[in-house]
Amino acid sequence: MRHLYLASLIALWMTGLAGAQGLVAPRQGGVYVVAHRGAHEGIPENTLPAYAKAIDLGADFVEVDIRTTKDGKFVSIHNATVDGYAPGAAGRVKEMTFDQLRALDVGARVGPEWAGTRIPSFDEILDLCRGKIGIYLDLKDAPVAPLVEMIRRRGMERQLLWYAGPAKLLELAKLCPESVPMPDPGPEKNLAKVLQEFKPRVVASVWKQYSKTFADACHAAGAIVIVDEDGPECWQKMLEWKTDGIQTDHPQELIQLLRDKK
Repeated sequence: MRHLYLASLIALWMTGLAGAQGLVAPRQGGVYVVAHRGAHEGIPENTLPAYAKAIDLGADFVEVDIRTTKDGKFVSIHNATVDGYAPGAAGRVKEMTFDQLRALDVGARVGPEWAGTRIPSFDEILDLCRGKIGIYLDLKDAPVAPLVEMIRRRGMERQLLWYAGPAKLLELAKLCPESVPMPDPGPEKNLAKVLQEFKPRVVASVWKQYSKTFADACHAAGAIVIVDEDGPECWQKMLEWKTDGIQTDHPQELIQLLRDKK
């Protein structure tokens, strides 16, 4: 009984801290579940079906990698090239037009049931996710201003977390003060400076550079922390350290774990 009471207190504390950041409270056990490249187990990554699956599972965010095409369109693709991304595909994303990228069948390599799946545009992703799931936006190669305009047209300013370098996050803060920038300090030795200079509401990290003292410092500064896992074996430590969000390639399993703990 005492364990259940303590678990409830922890969940309330984390929900309260998240609410203070202007974010919707996490759906599962007080911890945000971020579906890395969408829920892509058996589904083509960074595609509308992978993002739709994450919505169906009850994830809190989908991680979306954004790049710019030769003709100024925005698409979701992780790598700088399309080499191996589709049968016979080769070339740099920024040197290809939207129509050239759209012609690629990125589902065929995953399975015949996904044949014909295409690289999605940012517009399509926003329309799919609006009001249903948050977006963890990884700015691979894209300008800030036009993305802000697209997001504002849909009233989604608080639905996105922005993962980018310092210069782009500073630009974002000027263009859209209500947005949620998410700096990543890298090694823990840089954390104090990032907390002092950015005063972020959300901090990003990866497992190999993360620790309990990292989490404690973020919480003491009033920030929540979302960490990129290095496999399910990391989850227990993350939860013990009161990690606020986990970016995972296994969202279904993580959601089930969090539901079981509730």
